[in-house]
Amino acid sequence: MRPGSLLKPADLPKLRKDIEAKLERRLTEREFASWLMYPKVFSDFAAAQDLYGPVSVLPTPVYFYGLQPEEEIYVDLEKGKTLVVRCLARGDTDEKGMVTVFFELNGQPRRIKVPDRAHGASGTRARAKAEAGNPNHLGAPMPGVVSTVAVAAGQKIAAGDVLLSIEAMKMETVLHAERDGAIAEVLVKAGDQIDAKDLLVRYEG
Repeated sequence: MRPGSLLKPADLPKLRKDIEAKLERRLTEREFASWLMYPKVFSDFAAAQDLYGPVSVLPTPVYFYGLQPEEEIYVDLEKGKTLVVRCLARGDTDEKGMVTVFFELNGQPRRIKVPDRAHGASGTRARAKAEAGNPNHLGAPMPGVVSTVAVAAGQKIAAGDVLLSIEAMKMETVLHAERDGAIAEVLVKAGDQIDAKDLLVRYEG
């Protein structure tokens, strides 16, 4: 008897449609096969790729430990397109557990605030991420700071109601409810630093 002979036949077209709807993109045959064999592992990998981009182009030590000050790497995005990334310095960890990293991208100075995951003693923890395709999750469309929160747990809302606002790059973005419903949980407050795709509001299911 061959392995798996007692299992029901898999509806591969339906399975592909379901996972592509959840991830909101088409999968290659290799990606689909990976998901069939290791659904949780592949879903976590796809979420990381969606959040951080094509991390597979990074050298393994840089992926796990980051660049050290004065360290430089060459990142080949595609044929004929290479990024030169040089770390200049790191700032101190602030009260929200964020650290400012100063670097050069092809010689142009850049800086960004990121969670300081190297020092767990800061007392902060990474926020939960909104699940792709979950209509009950509202995720952050960009990194920034929550400037106002207009709803609370248990509150009834209608489509178009203001939920909260985010300030980024000196511009304010207001997030509105896309449907009627009720708020199950608000996971942020005014002044919180957030990353893209952080879970901000959860609707009642």
